[in-house]
Amino acid sequence: ATDKGQPVVRITSPCFSLTIYPKENTMNQAELIKQIAEVSGLSRKDVEHTLKTIGDVAQAELQQGGEVTLPGLGKLTAETRAARKGRNPATGAEIDIPAKRVPHFAAAKALKDAVNS
Repeated sequence: ATDKGQPVVRITSPCFSLTIYPKENTMNQAELIKQIAEVSGLSRKDVEHTLKTIGDVAQAELQQGGEVTLPGLGKLTAETRAARKGRNPATGAEIDIPAKRVPHFAAAKALKDAVNS
């Protein structure tokens, strides 16, 4: 019997077994690096460098209008948000909000199914 509660996710493969329990807060970058290092057997420094490199490569690809597929997680794309009218909350005056490109993440079916199971 454990006081951690019911596991949220239990992942098993021929290489490793991982059980994630519910937490009151979200996983931060340091916790993510620690968890990946423990599961993969890589050093924290190597994991941190890999995550930074993935971020840099994804950012460069999105800036060029491409898309980035993260296997098992989903797809990152850059979408254009249309220009629109808005209001200045301080004065109530109508303002023009210009069009801009924003990052968008679409979860993979496997991730959606895992979250909903």
